[in-house]
Amino acid sequence: MPAFLVHGVPDTHHLWDKVRARLARRDVLAPNLPGFGVPTPTGFRPVKEAYVDWLIDEIARVGEPVDLVGHDWGALLVQRVVSLRPDLIRTWACGDGPVDREYVWHDLAQQWQTPDVGEAVMAGMTTEALADGLPGAGVPADDARALASRVDERMKACILSLYRSAVSVGEEWEDGVAAITRPALILWSRDDPYVAPRFAERLAARVRGQLVFLEGCGHWWPLERPAEAAAALERFWSAPDRS
Repeated sequence: MPAFLVHGVPDTHHLWDKVRARLARRDVLAPNLPGFGVPTPTGFRPVKEAYVDWLIDEIARVGEPVDLVGHDWGALLVQRVVSLRPDLIRTWACGDGPVDREYVWHDLAQQWQTPDVGEAVMAGMTTEALADGLPGAGVPADDARALASRVDERMKACILSLYRSAVSVGEEWEDGVAAITRPALILWSRDDPYVAPRFAERLAARVRGQLVFLEGCGHWWPLERPAEAAAALERFWSAPDRS
């Protein structure tokens, strides 16, 4: 039963490199979401429902239940997938991506969701500007440069479309998440500048999951705290009641 890792925005599968290097297991899959370092399939519309459908298809191809993990937008997608197809999931873990009616999108997300404003913001989101700005959210400088170098015009367009499809995602998806019964680990950055810790607490209570905070950590825990994250995941996966 492989681990299946889902990145967020504006990332690619490289988000997970440091975590994967610290996992004892080698049955780990970490695909790129369509438009994020890879082309989009013919006819694909980069909206939240299409990403969920794509992810379900990718997991189904594995042929057995997976240990699903998501960060940022990957966390939102993971929550939706588990709510719709629990038969594909052995366990799930996620962090720093809330599906919650009370969550108000952060300022940058609201700008992306606004026509014309979002396009103007993306035009100014150059490789240099990203590399300089990401460390403020906790991304190590070397990782910030590498991450920024992979953000192209296709990814920017997908981000705008994805966020504009998700203005009311909490209202639309929260009830389904509350019905999840598969074993859950909520792995969250204590100092995430985009999502307050209370949303991690609310999610853990909603899904009756284990909650682990990574202290002194900004939004990108797979880059900032890979050893701690890998250890938390392996403890969770190896719990005696896993079947």
